[in-house]
Amino acid sequence: MDFEFYLTDSLEKVFPDKRPPAMKENTIIPVMQSERFALQLIYRKVRPNQESRQEFFYEIKGSPLSVRVRDVELVPSAFPCYETNDENYLRTMPGLFPDLLKPKKDSKIVPLMGQYRSLWIDFTDRQKAPAGIYPIEILIFAKPAAANGAAAQDGNELQKKEVIDKLTFSVELLDIPLPEQTLIHTQWFHCDCLANYYHTEVFDEEHWNIIENQMMLAGRELGVNMILTPVFTPPLDTAVGGERRTVQLVDISLQGNQYTFGFEKLERWCGLCKKCGILYLEIPHLFTQWGALATPKIIVSVNGVKEKKFGWHVPAQSPGYKEFLAQFLPALCKELEKQGFDRDHIYFHISDEPTAENMESYAGAKSAVDHLLKGFNVIDALSDYAFYENGLVANPVVASDHFDQFEEQGVRDLWVYYCCGQCRTVPNRFFAMPSARNRIMGVLMYLHRVKGFLHWGYNFYNSQFSKEAVDPFFDTHAGYAFPSGDSFLVYPGKEGEAWSSIRGEVQREGLYDLQVLYALEKAVGRERVEAIIYEGENGPFTFKHYPTCKEYFWRLRRRIGEELKKEQGLQYTEVQI
Repeated sequence: MDFEFYLTDSLEKVFPDKRPPAMKENTIIPVMQSERFALQLIYRKVRPNQESRQEFFYEIKGSPLSVRVRDVELVPSAFPCYETNDENYLRTMPGLFPDLLKPKKDSKIVPLMGQYRSLWIDFTDRQKAPAGIYPIEILIFAKPAAANGAAAQDGNELQKKEVIDKLTFSVELLDIPLPEQTLIHTQWFHCDCLANYYHTEVFDEEHWNIIENQMMLAGRELGVNMILTPVFTPPLDTAVGGERRTVQLVDISLQGNQYTFGFEKLERWCGLCKKCGILYLEIPHLFTQWGALATPKIIVSVNGVKEKKFGWHVPAQSPGYKEFLAQFLPALCKELEKQGFDRDHIYFHISDEPTAENMESYAGAKSAVDHLLKGFNVIDALSDYAFYENGLVANPVVASDHFDQFEEQGVRDLWVYYCCGQCRTVPNRFFAMPSARNRIMGVLMYLHRVKGFLHWGYNFYNSQFSKEAVDPFFDTHAGYAFPSGDSFLVYPGKEGEAWSSIRGEVQREGLYDLQVLYALEKAVGRERVEAIIYEGENGPFTFKHYPTCKEYFWRLRRRIGEELKKEQGLQYTEVQI
């Protein structure tokens, strides 16, 4: 054969120069109700022939589910990892990495000489398909020699042609509902980066449409249910004395000592959140990052003239800022409740990632707003246990490589996060890491009863400290600041489309694992679930010790499916479509 086609699973990263392992023929994939699953179709031109560009077409038959196909595109990484990495990386040298999932407009496949490439095929929208085992075929056709391009893509025309390859597997639809996601999951949403990339005005109609596309991908597909809501410009990753482009949902005016607030844009934002499946709102940090020394940039109309009332030039303990917050926060919370977000669905921050050197300034900032945030959820990302021990952060979002210290002290309802610093031993989602290192988070969050997961980079398309905007299709490392894969999870597609990534899809698979484990717990109890998780493994698992091979997930999901069917007395037969 001059050309090669076969299937592999969703946890393979397909590099052009390395042969991915093939999925076993007639593999049966168990799927819960409302669960989406994916696999990849590998293709390659094995040796030269007379056709310099040979076109093929695929057809997927027998699926009870809707099918979506995307091209897995290679993306450059000039900075894949730090020098302080570990052995669980795929590659450590700069190069091209498979990551971007680009929507496919037709059923055409064009193999490239000597390159392994892949299509990402996911199966969605179970709708009313009954439970059962469904054999699925992916048929590969050569382009008809006498047909033009349009005719070659016509389904009826292809039906008449000889199938040159047939790839088979089965999906087992379990008649078992997937529980609602209980994990609170936020990926920081950067509206200014979208305006910069698409060259729009902030909150004009084009910008709103782009925001909706990216928010819809987050909430309806990637399991994000909390979103950073820029009531004022978030004071994140901003150089001291510098500023990011203003994105402020609340219009603020000052006359004398009295502030008034316009919430029209915030009302639209809240409506969009509900449309996109966002259940929680995350209010930007009330003080600057890394120490809470200054105030966020807040634009205020003073006697009809807009000015930067607060920012790096105003210290955190400014009496004027305290007075502003005393008027702003009660009005904001009242408005959010009116829009359907009560205090159980609003989360506040003081300052991001404080260290021991910042303890005094952080404590001062917290004391300035304690009375205003009484009864509300206040969370902050940190690594230093002393902040919790001293009562400064009641709800810590703990770096994964420091999680065990908090857990050993008996802290409950912990959140967890990782970012660029979590580059050794613990899970993460860099381009250069295997997908299993991303997906394992679902199992770990179940075992450690994690309440929430936070990541700072949903769509950060800036350099470090936001000194300039970058093109995420070229600069995937924020100007050599963070390993590729840290600063964004999704891509800004053509005409405002939101394009997902392998990392986003695999992270969602980890969330499915989490939900499925809770479904099994409801049926057999937590002790039995933990026993199944550890079958054949060296447990217990921590964020520093866990299975690193992808086969673990297939064994686990098969065992969960078997256990659930056994508990419910279910036995499925083959169904032909």
